Amino acid sequence: MKRITTTLIVNFLFLVLSAQKKDTPFEKEFFKDQKNEFKEARKNFEEGKKLYDKGQARYEMAIPFLEKAYDFNPNYSLLNYMLGRCYMATLYKFKSLDKFLAAYELNNAVAKDIHLMIGHAYHLKYNWDKAVYHYELYRKTLNQKNDVQEIELVNKKIGECATGKKLQAKPERVWVDNLGKNINTEYPEYSPFISADESVIIFTARRPDTQGGKKDEDPEMGDFKYFEDIYISYRDENGNWTKAQNMGSKLNTDNYDATAGLSPDGKQIFVYYGWKGRGDIYSSKLVNNEWTKPEKLDKVINGEATWETSATISWDGKELFFVSDRPGGYGGCDIWVCTWDEKKKKWSEPKNLGPTINTKYEERGVFFHPDGETMYFASNGQETMGGLDIFYTKRDEQGNWSKPVNMGYPINSPDDDVFFVVSGNGRYGYYASFKEEGMGEKDLYRITFLGPEKPPMLNTEDNLIASLANPVREVVIEPKVEVKSSNLAILKGLVRNLKTLQPLEANIELIDNDKNELVASFTSDAKTGQYMVSIPSGKNYGIFVKKDGFLSHSENIDLPKSSGYKEYEKNIDLKPIEVGSSIVLRNIFFDLDKATLRPASTAELERLLKLLNENPTLRIEISGHTDSQGDNAYNQKLSEARAKAVVDYLISNNIKPGRLEYKGYGEEKPIIPESEIMKMKTKTEREEAHQQNRRTEFKILSK
Repeated sequence: MKRITTTLIVNFLFLVLSAQKKDTPFEKEFFKDQKNEFKEARKNFEEGKKLYDKGQARYEMAIPFLEKAYDFNPNYSLLNYMLGRCYMATLYKFKSLDKFLAAYELNNAVAKDIHLMIGHAYHLKYNWDKAVYHYELYRKTLNQKNDVQEIELVNKKIGECATGKKLQAKPERVWVDNLGKNINTEYPEYSPFISADESVIIFTARRPDTQGGKKDEDPEMGDFKYFEDIYISYRDENGNWTKAQNMGSKLNTDNYDATAGLSPDGKQIFVYYGWKGRGDIYSSKLVNNEWTKPEKLDKVINGEATWETSATISWDGKELFFVSDRPGGYGGCDIWVCTWDEKKKKWSEPKNLGPTINTKYEERGVFFHPDGETMYFASNGQETMGGLDIFYTKRDEQGNWSKPVNMGYPINSPDDDVFFVVSGNGRYGYYASFKEEGMGEKDLYRITFLGPEKPPMLNTEDNLIASLANPVREVVIEPKVEVKSSNLAILKGLVRNLKTLQPLEANIELIDNDKNELVASFTSDAKTGQYMVSIPSGKNYGIFVKKDGFLSHSENIDLPKSSGYKEYEKNIDLKPIEVGSSIVLRNIFFDLDKATLRPASTAELERLLKLLNENPTLRIEISGHTDSQGDNAYNQKLSEARAKAVVDYLISNNIKPGRLEYKGYGEEKPIIPESEIMKMKTKTEREEAHQQNRRTEFKILSK
């Protein structure tokens, strides 16, 4: 009985005190007994209001003054409203709701848009129903003829709440992990970009060690924080990120410098240099293991009076997608694309990606995945759950983009979500977010995409091997998780001189064997010999590495359309052109059990012809080799017939017969001995070994 009585008294006192709350402006008559405190509080209020009246650029600076005034007088509706607006425009958005509700309680006419503000604050807290309730109250205050844009805005927000409610009810299966203290600090880190193999990450930060160490103290637009700079980190052999380093004076200035994009091989950085709401995109390349001074992209990309904010280059370097507010678009900022003209050595005139992608609102933060078909971008004009959301779209073989798909919750939130990139294997995404449990103002996070939940499976030997080959984490927490994967291969390693093992700058060509067409070309770094090539699925590729004075090296990667993700690490040691040197011609193909050359062999044969024509005194031996499967005599006969077919092709293309010899070795000289093949645990491993033994070689007999 005593507890009930006490509760009633407490509730009564609360109601009495609430009823006594009155809207109390900063006037002397309300604070006659607190003259000194009132004077100081009013001074803080007026100082905060001066900053507030200058617009959003000064909201964060106004907060400390307004908060001091609030500590003295929390019952002023305008002060609560101003604090709510200031919080809403900063990282302290979660604090705005209480202030807006207090302002409304003190004076329900404190501002015309008070219900819009309360609705937005509920929206940011995922309280969809209350947000809609206040949005609808705000809509009732609008005039159908004079407030058309405001009505459109509030209708859009009501629609966002419906989308958010739907997406939150069915969250995406993901893990979200902070990248840790080597990347994140107490200062803001954002706009991350990664190489396709996740070996490099670049990002933007506003730290004390920025170039020049200065803050933006512009009297009109400055926020008095450190200027933006670009930072870089590398993944070490244990999979950990090294301590992020400022990229120095070649990329960073004493003004705003921000990441705008990174090529899949991590050798080309796109940089955004901006000032007073405008900006252009520049490019820096890694040459001899050093970053070049950034050069402004062509004027067809950077307009004279336009704003370009981000760029992404296709895996083959032939397409450049970028964001711009140039005339001719559908809205504020749109996504455009240029194609590289190899003959003219310049970019074509930009084309807008069209209404499937671009809307009358904003599209930002474009990223084209190295699979050659998937694009990620941010939009507040597509079906979002609030502000800018991340979407993906796929391009078909006819060049048409699919309807963009929202990446879902919790990847997206009711606030702005902009820069988002995905690793080459498709399993991991990187983005910046402000979380209360984070290390600073904004941190960088890694998202692990999980597939649909499945019932537990038996741990067969093959399943165990697969889990070891493709771990999700060091400790497998959920055995039933299936991680998403893209259809892509990455080939990387070093190009070296076989004799000295010194790095070489070599040209690497990627050929569509079926069409005998050059798909893309790359260069290994002269100082390190490093190379990395992203290879989308759907083709039979020939890879040719060449350097003057050396025998070219060839590899073959046949990637069916749905081949999944594969990563190959291969050091390529080029052999000097000298007697006794031999190489495997990986892209010579024959019909099954026949000596008939397939058309896909053309690119390899043409390179062999070129070598012989450029070295007219060279004599070579063509040799055929089989695996150990089948009859020895049959293998010997087949290997000799295949070697002869190559020689016949060369003779038919005007190479003198006296320069050529052929021989079949059958299964006599395997690259991988049969004894080693027998020890291999899986059928796939054994077949790959037999494939290496089935080959055509040539050897230099004399120069």
